[in-house]
Amino acid sequence: MVQVLLKAFDIVELVVQRKGQSISLTEISDELEMNQATASNIINTLVSRGYLEHIGKKKGYRLGPSAYRLTNEIPYEQNLVNAAKDVMDALTAKLNESCILGVLRNHKRYILYAVNAVQEIQVQLRSERNIYETASGRILLAYLTEKNLERHIQQNGLPDVTVWAEAQTIEGLKTALGKIKEAGIAITNIKNRHVKGFAVPIFNNTQVIAGLSVFLPEYRCTEAHEKEIIQAMKVSATEISEKLND
Repeated sequence: MVQVLLKAFDIVELVVQRKGQSISLTEISDELEMNQATASNIINTLVSRGYLEHIGKKKGYRLGPSAYRLTNEIPYEQNLVNAAKDVMDALTAKLNESCILGVLRNHKRYILYAVNAVQEIQVQLRSERNIYETASGRILLAYLTEKNLERHIQQNGLPDVTVWAEAQTIEGLKTALGKIKEAGIAITNIKNRHVKGFAVPIFNNTQVIAGLSVFLPEYRCTEAHEKEIIQAMKVSATEISEKLND
């Protein structure tokens, strides 16, 4: 057990030395003179706990959000947070509803930044959620390439019927995601939770890198408020995207 821990620390320290650049499994096993199967098993555990992040079969791995939380130093994806922070603060001030900036990490929706509204009843936040359950997760799925979507389905399966009834087959999921992409917005309304969520994409050039989401208890989501939310979110998402592309 001690040897496994030492090897895990060796891997993390090697990734840290790359200063944000990715490193492949082959490079890790070669540089540490470690059996590739052993390295792969340890890396998979580190990925599942968020200390490493898998960013593609060819690109390999980099530090994940859990590693950044250990030190409380430079936040994860700092440039994106910097571009979004003031805009999101203003969005919540305008709507008096909570909003989050979500990204896809290790096949889950991960929150990079959140702004809580001043409301008596709040929706509980979790930093990581099943990607099918959230509007921000669905908007990110909708903009995945066909290959990456298929990889996600192989890894995670299809959503539970109580979460997304229209997406019980691969074809049904792809059709639902196609409608989201065409509309440029994802809306969730999971009845047993009485929460309604909205999400729009954040672009860096032509690539979607995050989802801006507003969510609230269902009883507060009147027709007029829903229209206000959607309009304000789209304006905010455009502003964040423009800041990223300056």
